[in-house]
Amino acid sequence: MADIKAPVFPESVADGTIVEWHVTEGQQVNRDDLLAEIETDKVVLEVVAPDNGVVTKIVKQVDDTVLSDEIIGQFEAGASVSADNAPAVDPDQPAAPVQAKQAADGGEPVQATDKKDEADHKDQSPAVRKAAKESGVDPKEVEGSGRGGRVTKTDMANPTLKADSSIKSDSGRPVAESMGERTEKRVPMTRLRKTVANRLLAASQETAMLTTFNEVNMKPLMDMRAKYKDQFEKRHGVRLGFMSLFVKAATEALKRFPAVNASLDGDDIVYHGFYDIGVAVSSDRGLVVPVLRDTDRMSMADVESRIRELGGLAQKGKLGLDDMTGGTFTISNGGVFGSLMSTPILNPPQTAILGMHAINDRPMAVDGKVEILPMMYLALSYDHRMIDGKEAVQFLVTIKELVEDPAMLLLDL
Repeated sequence: MADIKAPVFPESVADGTIVEWHVTEGQQVNRDDLLAEIETDKVVLEVVAPDNGVVTKIVKQVDDTVLSDEIIGQFEAGASVSADNAPAVDPDQPAAPVQAKQAADGGEPVQATDKKDEADHKDQSPAVRKAAKESGVDPKEVEGSGRGGRVTKTDMANPTLKADSSIKSDSGRPVAESMGERTEKRVPMTRLRKTVANRLLAASQETAMLTTFNEVNMKPLMDMRAKYKDQFEKRHGVRLGFMSLFVKAATEALKRFPAVNASLDGDDIVYHGFYDIGVAVSSDRGLVVPVLRDTDRMSMADVESRIRELGGLAQKGKLGLDDMTGGTFTISNGGVFGSLMSTPILNPPQTAILGMHAINDRPMAVDGKVEILPMMYLALSYDHRMIDGKEAVQFLVTIKELVEDPAMLLLDL
């Protein structure tokens, strides 16, 4: 008999919460089959089967808090579920009606899933089932906007409940109640959302945060992209986006202004001799910031490829702790959602964050004439304890100049 243990958490992670068991007691599994998922403050960690065998006991249940390397279940390697133990089925006997089965803990009977429930489950997309698990809202109680009344992921994000719905969470506490045309929804925060909330609150309370703004003419970059995007994709196998040039421009600006690439550790200033840039990504679980390592050594193709890889992992909830730890500077692109201007919040212990925004055509004065140009507002939030206003403004102007004249990056000017 072997123990099933939680993964060893890094020092920055105190504990985790079991969010799902993918197996039941007595179930036979193969090596590396997914057994359970544990959500920490940063990522969801997977627990896999150490060998072929049978899960004999589940010690920690869903929503239980677990510590690093703590036993969450038991496993018997090499065992198998005997066919002799399976219930005999008489082929001449008609199918029995759906009956209630006794709960494993001796509690009230639990009604078995009937064919209609199974059909409803199959009719729901994985994204809808995941949203239902996280929110506690039954998709069958939500008005669907999809074809044939199907419930979509968007419906689950902002559910409109059916008139007769009264939804309860797993604990029995109502999470949404119908009151005619007015509804309320109450759900517990996920660990990730709580962590994000605490970090944002700490950043606003524990730093002297200030934001400076500028605007950049995106026409030169857009013209370059339009001219070379096909050749770039053919040669490197990835699409040429704007983020790669902003990452390279930010890296060059960080070299010129080391204070922006530094962090505060108590009364000490730590100047980093490397450039690890975090790129904020919105996922189904919330905002995550995977980190590009050593961006000064990366080509634009390397940046685009890595961003695409990390973005895919974020959407699948497969980012590892190593993918999100560290980072000396962060770039957040609210423009993909249509944001015109914002003041991004610092990601401590970093001392600065760059905010990109939507590209809009605006009338601009050029050499005494009015021209319509694609313009983007840039915002740099910084910790005024570490960075002076002059440095912050010059840093942002450097990024503006490099983006407006991409050749400067190639010529190292």
